[in-house]
Amino acid sequence: MGFDNDLIVARPEGLYCPPGDFYIDPWRPVDRAVITPAHSDHARVGHAHYLAHHGSAPILRRRLGEDITLQTLGYGEPIEHHGVRLSLHPAGHVRGSAQVRLEHGGRVWVASGDYKLEDDGTCAPFEPVRCDTFITESTFGLPIYRWPSQAALFAEIRAWWQGNTEAGRPSVLYAYALGKAQRLLHGLRDAGIGPIVAHGAVEPLNAIYRAAGVTLPDTVSVGDVGLDKAALGRALVIAPPSAGRSPWMRRFGDYSDAFASGWMQLRGTRRRRGVDRGFVVSDHADWPGLQRAIMASGAERVFVTHGQVAVMVRWLSEQGLQAQSFATEYGHEDEDAPPAAAAAAGEAG
Repeated sequence: MGFDNDLIVARPEGLYCPPGDFYIDPWRPVDRAVITPAHSDHARVGHAHYLAHHGSAPILRRRLGEDITLQTLGYGEPIEHHGVRLSLHPAGHVRGSAQVRLEHGGRVWVASGDYKLEDDGTCAPFEPVRCDTFITESTFGLPIYRWPSQAALFAEIRAWWQGNTEAGRPSVLYAYALGKAQRLLHGLRDAGIGPIVAHGAVEPLNAIYRAAGVTLPDTVSVGDVGLDKAALGRALVIAPPSAGRSPWMRRFGDYSDAFASGWMQLRGTRRRRGVDRGFVVSDHADWPGLQRAIMASGAERVFVTHGQVAVMVRWLSEQGLQAQSFATEYGHEDEDAPPAAAAAAGEAG
């Protein structure tokens, strides 16, 4: 969809820049792909050439293969391709995440990728980029989604962990392996309650963040000799949601578990996930954050991609902006695929 002179249009392969002849986060194999975050729903295997931020390089190579053809840029570093001036700018989502700014024929478009506004200390914080047309995500584009402060969040997690320790129960915290896990670890770096166990899917990404200078607490493997029964009773275990109820979990015995996700804002999600606790935390912008980011762009025209698209388009239209949607195939990450209740909440407005 789109007009003939649009800088970005929707094609079956993904979001396409006609004058530049490249795609942004395409979901089908293409010759040239510009990647916003390195999450699996945006960075897929099979493209002939990838362009991403420097910080995404080790993650992309780990996930897609060391032999991918990958070109990287620093934030704000421009390149020109077929007359289109392209640069990447911080999205604040996870390490290496980027907004894509395109300039051509006197027009400026920005594709946000996934983003959040709060600086969590593990990646470059979001920076608004002025443009004529802004393409925004809307994963949590409902008024119900308003994130607690980081201070309140980590105080709540520490209290839960401490309470479990006093009862001699391991604390298992499910979090997406890239970005969310490292954000939680960074926020708990000075907790000093007990050992922290990292699942095998999380620890390699921890190593990438540490190599980039992000301060994370020491983590151990569950098989480490020092983790006897008493040590496990004080441990915090960081694991991806896919580990829940897997054979790997049996070694922790009678544990208490919790899920860290923006979806925990919805009543009933914790019960449907079958966990003891839910902590409201997301690497995506909440409702006020989406509004602030869009308005800070200065765009008069806004395309909304994945999430609560209809609600966001309606709100933008009420603000006097030209708003419409792009159909995409994003939003299918482990912890950010919306539960069934999210669709119902969207229908309820």
